[in-house]
Amino acid sequence: MPVKYEELTNTQKAAIALIAFGTETASEVLKDLNEGDLEKLTVEIANMRDVPSEIEDKVIEECHEIFMARQYISQGGIDFARDILEKAVGKNRAVGLLNKLESSLITSGFNLLKNIDPKQLVQFIQNEHPQTISLILTQLTAQQSAAVLSELPPELQSEVALRVATMEKISPEILKQIESTLESHFASSAMRDLSVSGGAKAIADILNLVETSAEKNILQTLEAENAELAAEIKNMMFVFEDVVLLDDRSVQRLLKEVETKDLSIALKATSDEVRSKIYSNVSERVSVMIKEEMEFMGPMRLSDVEAAQQRIVESIRRLEEEGQIVISGRGGKEDIVV
Repeated sequence: MPVKYEELTNTQKAAIALIAFGTETASEVLKDLNEGDLEKLTVEIANMRDVPSEIEDKVIEECHEIFMARQYISQGGIDFARDILEKAVGKNRAVGLLNKLESSLITSGFNLLKNIDPKQLVQFIQNEHPQTISLILTQLTAQQSAAVLSELPPELQSEVALRVATMEKISPEILKQIESTLESHFASSAMRDLSVSGGAKAIADILNLVETSAEKNILQTLEAENAELAAEIKNMMFVFEDVVLLDDRSVQRLLKEVETKDLSIALKATSDEVRSKIYSNVSERVSVMIKEEMEFMGPMRLSDVEAAQQRIVESIRRLEEEGQIVISGRGGKEDIVV
């Protein structure tokens, strides 16, 4: 198993928690899981060996925080939970906890889509009204939405993205109608009320994960349609070139997470400003090593470079969510005590 807490998957964390909670509690949890989740979790439990006490303590602490968040949501909804959690564990931690609960807040009919191939889902929804497609995307995780959005025809991508960004609260009744259609097509399941919303943050999270060509197409169209909204979305996004927005301490923290090979590949197609930012935060020996590796690699496909850049961006987003780094212009500076 991974030796670092940050490297644990959610399934591994669940396995550690169940082991810590004991046989009786674990059996009560496992009996309510579907067959796929049950198999994954039991395999992890079986493979778990000698978990360090500090990792076990962190997993239990996270479980406690998630249970606490669920209780707050049931008492007063998402906004109430967010306010209480921010006071209890800080803004970044509160956002992270609520994001982890995202899948459990999805209505049951939409939850059926989590194991469906994006291409299959696109075939099912691409002839629907753009507003219906955009609503479905707000009910999926950002990763799922990004995959679906990338598969849509280019002319439809931008319209759907614009509707997600400008979407207000949706009534449970409308959700139930769409959910009913999904259930009849993919499976049958019980329904639950839930009011959801889109907004600039929702589409920014999605665009951070879509393919680069789709992202550029969508942002260009959004700028033509609504420049102010496009600017708001861009401010909520983070692309590799935005590494220059990190302070030196944050860059140094990031570089501890990034493999040298990925960094060398990512720097092959970027600005001199970004390269200078990286080189100024590593030793001369490491700087020379990166430059030599870049030369040794020779020409590379742009898609490979973008993939490496995306892996680094994902590390940045995770570290920011955990409060370990600060990105200028995204509200973090207000939280810094100097």
